[in-house]
Amino acid sequence: MIPEARLQALSEFLKTQRAKISPQMAGLPMGTRRRTPGLRREEVAQLAGVSTTWYTWLEQGRDIKVSAAVLDAVSDALQLNKDERNYLYALAIDEGVKQPFTAEEEAVISPSLSKILQELRYCPTIISDRRCHIVGWNQAAAHVFLDFEQIPPEKRNLIELLFSRKELRSLAVNWEHFVKGFIAIFRTYYGQYVADTWYSQFIEEMEQTYSEFHTLWNESEVSSAPEVLIEFRHAKAGKMVFNLTSFQVQGNSDLRCSVYTPVDHTETEAKLKKLCENR
Repeated sequence: MIPEARLQALSEFLKTQRAKISPQMAGLPMGTRRRTPGLRREEVAQLAGVSTTWYTWLEQGRDIKVSAAVLDAVSDALQLNKDERNYLYALAIDEGVKQPFTAEEEAVISPSLSKILQELRYCPTIISDRRCHIVGWNQAAAHVFLDFEQIPPEKRNLIELLFSRKELRSLAVNWEHFVKGFIAIFRTYYGQYVADTWYSQFIEEMEQTYSEFHTLWNESEVSSAPEVLIEFRHAKAGKMVFNLTSFQVQGNSDLRCSVYTPVDHTETEAKLKKLCENR
């Protein structure tokens, strides 16, 4: 276990969340000569009912003991949602961090999951692992996104592809909104597997290569299962509108299934059927 990575991630997350909460949002007076965006450390400590020194140590990433009750109080003070609270717990309590997975634990698509992929003929579907590597997809996904078969397996990281492939950059009408959802999922995994040095190496490489990733990553959004409406401008089919539902697959391999369901009362499904037939 490398505690430095976990504590640094905890420090960055607390600072970012504190900056998002204004005094008015917390029911505090604005005051004067405020230079810090959002709340001050002493204000978070006051709201959480802890000493300023203790909260400062926590935010600085010092290796101190914390309790569930105190983390709840800090979560309330920072107005964290359920996913953000879980992320805070994973980072603040060492026992909550899972160990890196071994080669024997690599994601395997079960026969039943393969069957589900085949049956979702007109719902583009992607299966990814805890590192957001794409490990399975159906033909509908290949028609709408990319022919992943043509990409080497080691290059099939969903996060990296969203930044590196121009086809995906031009596909979503609101690319930034589209990417934010997957980065929020990726951060959830990062909180659970921060002991795995692959994550810190990947994040560093992405930040050095793509300035937009650096900006979006620093927003520290966390979501385990976002459901969003996505509008695409497909090169061949034109406007397509999908509901994206992302959920964890039952089992021990941390597989995630992302299903794009054509929105009713649009031409999306008809266009998708035509794409599949003409391939």
